[in-house]
Amino acid sequence: MDSRMNSLTEETKSMRLDIAGFQSRVTTFEQRVMTVEKQATLAADRDQGLLYLLSKVIDLEDRSRRDNVRFLGFPEEIERADVQSFLKNTLPQLSGLTFDTTLEFQRPHRLGPKRREVTNHPRPIIACFLQHMQARQLLQRARMQGPFRMNDLQIRMSDDFSKETSERRKTFLALRPYPRQLEIKFGLFELARMWITKNNVSKHFYDPTDLSLYLNNISDRPIDVASRILPQTQATKAQNPLRMETALERQDHDPVAWALIILNETTGFLGSRIDNGVGD
Repeated sequence: MDSRMNSLTEETKSMRLDIAGFQSRVTTFEQRVMTVEKQATLAADRDQGLLYLLSKVIDLEDRSRRDNVRFLGFPEEIERADVQSFLKNTLPQLSGLTFDTTLEFQRPHRLGPKRREVTNHPRPIIACFLQHMQARQLLQRARMQGPFRMNDLQIRMSDDFSKETSERRKTFLALRPYPRQLEIKFGLFELARMWITKNNVSKHFYDPTDLSLYLNNISDRPIDVASRILPQTQATKAQNPLRMETALERQDHDPVAWALIILNETTGFLGSRIDNGVGD
């Protein structure tokens, strides 16, 4: 009898030691989980901070480009190595505008390296106007009457945006056919903000994903925009590893969500000019 009691006592002690060991391991595991959670929270905060800093950098870049205008369609070598004089003499004739002061530019030049062979796609010219209103007058005239004509050539003008803002604007522009199909008014503001007016109620959208969701909600049939935007937005996602995953992307990778992946930035710097995208 005593031997059995001694055996049970020893087994009990062994079980207590095992339980104590398990408790120690659980405590260690809980501490490690807490440490990982803290590190994940800090990493998420750092990512949000980096995204905020990125948005500020984009904002500053867009602000620094406000006086820039891009000209597309001028044949190579037509400026004869003097872009400033060429633009100064040509732009008033093309636009039909009379400026109060002489056009002045800061370092107008062709974008990209000089091509060895003549092509049908000449390099664009970019010019920084020293008078802000002169640039606005030209762009407004270009929006009102369309491309300028020079002999048999079409000369186009556009604002100069940062790469990130340009990508977001392209995504908004790719969505323009859908408000037209729904017969509602819309417009694209600078830098990248679209407004929709339906039943005399206007809404502003800073993110194309939100706009697509709104259009799907008011449409009788789902809007399929993946074929238009998917390739460029996947490339944008690959180039921006800091972008946080959105709720839409976590929902079984919905194709519309994938199609509307863009940089997670809202600069807060909004202009008052409307691009040529206003519907009937």
